[in-house]
Amino acid sequence: MENPVIITICILLLFAYVFDISSKKTKIPSAILLLLTGGAVHQIITFLDITIPKLTSALPILGTLGLILIVLDGALELRITKSKLPLVGKSSLMALLPMLFFSFGLAYLFHHFGGVGMKIGLVNAIPFAIISSAIAIPSAHNLMSQNKEFVTYESSLSDIFGVILFNFCLYNEHLGFDSVGHFLLQVVIILVITFVATIGLAFLLSKIKQHVKFVPIILMIVLIYVIAKVFHLPALVYILLFGLFLGNLDSMQQLRFIQRLQPEILSKEVHRFKELIVEFTFLIRAIFFLLFGYLIESSELLNPDTIIWSSGIVAGVFIIRLIFLKIFRFSALPLLFIAPRGLITILLFLSIPISSTISLVNQSLVTQVIIATAFIMMVGLMFNKEVQQ
Repeated sequence: MENPVIITICILLLFAYVFDISSKKTKIPSAILLLLTGGAVHQIITFLDITIPKLTSALPILGTLGLILIVLDGALELRITKSKLPLVGKSSLMALLPMLFFSFGLAYLFHHFGGVGMKIGLVNAIPFAIISSAIAIPSAHNLMSQNKEFVTYESSLSDIFGVILFNFCLYNEHLGFDSVGHFLLQVVIILVITFVATIGLAFLLSKIKQHVKFVPIILMIVLIYVIAKVFHLPALVYILLFGLFLGNLDSMQQLRFIQRLQPEILSKEVHRFKELIVEFTFLIRAIFFLLFGYLIESSELLNPDTIIWSSGIVAGVFIIRLIFLKIFRFSALPLLFIAPRGLITILLFLSIPISSTISLVNQSLVTQVIIATAFIMMVGLMFNKEVQQ
């Protein structure tokens, strides 16, 4: 039995590699092709009446690993210079303000039509307000360099702000000055952890002489993230800042503590580390979307009970996005279309405790919103006339 399983996994991951390469020419996001492939595998297995163990519990684990690697991969590629600070600032506001506007608006609708409090409404609304960096960043490869950087900053920060806001609403019984003060303390703690961990991991990166050196460092990165998450700290801030630190070593070599890390050696090791992160990110992301596509039931995708809500949510996403793109004077095309929901939406939806769930928000609604936003992005990018720089 193990041979057919291994053969199938290898073939599916090779398909994922082909999708990743072809997406640059076809402009069809590889995530959509992976979802369709996973769905096709599900239909084949059902037709052949093959018994497969339940794989639902693997989704949050793969999603967490994928989120860490995707944010780290994106951060390693970003360059922070004085000339790019305005872009970083606008990207931050574009990640935060539309998310807040959309979350509170949708939470009010859940409150009005679902008969739940605003706090529970917010917990259920926030997952729909977050742009998926897992889909957006790989799909932006063909864009002009400035737009590509904007998408990387915006989607990564959207993940971070979204998770922070979600945890803030979920783990605070009452939203007030006490909860805000507790949150600010958490931010200070994660910044201290980030500084210590970043220096420590960078030191190990430059000093370890063993053949196996990158995997232990990746494991420590994941370990620190998960421990911080257990204590409800904004752990993605640590991943983003760590990636930005390693990715911008060249511009920090004049600092004394950087010189002690042997920057010449460290820069070479960081380059090799980046290559490994890219490989791991591709693997985990491919497995996640294949598995999610496999777990999608056709009845969920075509559920008429949630079509009106999903259509309204998708329309709200792009209307609010268009307004804020105009406010911040960004070109609407093609950035308007790059607002997919995906990995982070699934992760947060699965994190909602039973006591905070509402009948309006279910797996059908989540699936329809993810597929619709990804499809709209695909169509928008296919008609995009930008030339990559």
